[in-house]
Amino acid sequence: MSDFNSEFLLDRRQILKAGLAGALNAGVGLAAGPDDKEIFGKAKSCIFLWLGGGASQIDTFDPKRQGDLKKRAGSAYKSIETALSGVQLCEYLPRTARLMERCVLIRTLNHRVIDEHGIATNIVHTGRPTSETVIYPSIGSIVAHQLGAGSDHVPAYVLIGYPNNSRGPGFLGSKAGYVYLTDTKAGPAGLSTPNGLQADRKKRRDLLLSRMQTTGLAGNKGDTALADYVTVARESQRLAGEEFGEIFHLETEPSALRASYGGEFGQRCLLARRLVEAGVRFVEVSHNLNFINGTGWDTHNDGQLRQHVLIQELDNAIAGLIEDLERRGQLDSTLIALGTEFGRPAEFDSGGGRGHQSTAFSVIMAGGGLKTGQVVGTTDELSKKILDEPVSVPDYHSTILAAMGISSRIELKAGDRPVPITEGGKVIRKLLG
Repeated sequence: MSDFNSEFLLDRRQILKAGLAGALNAGVGLAAGPDDKEIFGKAKSCIFLWLGGGASQIDTFDPKRQGDLKKRAGSAYKSIETALSGVQLCEYLPRTARLMERCVLIRTLNHRVIDEHGIATNIVHTGRPTSETVIYPSIGSIVAHQLGAGSDHVPAYVLIGYPNNSRGPGFLGSKAGYVYLTDTKAGPAGLSTPNGLQADRKKRRDLLLSRMQTTGLAGNKGDTALADYVTVARESQRLAGEEFGEIFHLETEPSALRASYGGEFGQRCLLARRLVEAGVRFVEVSHNLNFINGTGWDTHNDGQLRQHVLIQELDNAIAGLIEDLERRGQLDSTLIALGTEFGRPAEFDSGGGRGHQSTAFSVIMAGGGLKTGQVVGTTDELSKKILDEPVSVPDYHSTILAAMGISSRIELKAGDRPVPITEGGKVIRKLLG
């Protein structure tokens, strides 16, 4: 099913009651029926690391026999042992390997939509297919909507990456939207007070603007576009103070700590730690902005030859973040979760790279009060077919939400129409409680 048509929506309550997972749910039996007691984690915030382009599971978190970049299918690299007995990772993830007791490794994430970047990115962010009638909210916007900001000085949701609808609030509206930036050296554009603007003058300007907004809304009741515009403008005013701007001063951190996070992606992760520490509930950090291997995680052709550079940067960023949060006593209250649109097949293409594969791919989680030191799921000898414990994208979303104390039984509203918070997602119960 590629869309949620009206006939499906009329019967949605009965379908959910029967325990079916919906069009995207390729997982089975990860949680029991709806009458079971819900279980939750301890996370107050989530750092979502986005590996845009489709990270190769067979070259990172689910290594198999070695291939040769030509005729022999398999991993591109050697594998190494980890802190978990019998669990191996790629040789370019040594720091993460030593921290696997603090992580959960999910090797059987999957979805059933076309292996195209935009469509798959939307699925992994929203947990649903695109619709002609509804724009569904992203996991980040759902968290922002349910929890709100943890402080008056920060937004609930920050995107360190490029904006698009897949990452946005959809039918939840602008209040569940994000503030975005692409540079860790400065805060979001447009939120800095102009140089030379005195505090009293700024106060008078803000008061005048507020009056104009109130008058405009009163004279245009029912204009949702205007209401959303005013909401965004007022949110920008709220965040234009020094408190939010100071979070972006990474130079105040010890040089040794910054070095432990590694390159530019690591510095974005350090900024993410500072943001959640200040009360941001959900931070997405993109790892394909600078394409340090030429193609990011979309490892066709020459991108495959320098993929190890990208993996090494990921290793330092993940390890640096886990170790830093643990030192600060914030690992249990901060959930780290990876995301990527799909994995890669074991075979190499004519250019020496890999194609796209959504039938099985890997992510890791850490912190958030999870029962770590576990592996979820097993794949076959070439990491193509799931052998046990499949995890659908809605299952993954439900587990993220549960780790943050958000019930999977909640119904959102798209206008006057109820929409389940996930489409049949089931919490991976062995990771919580």
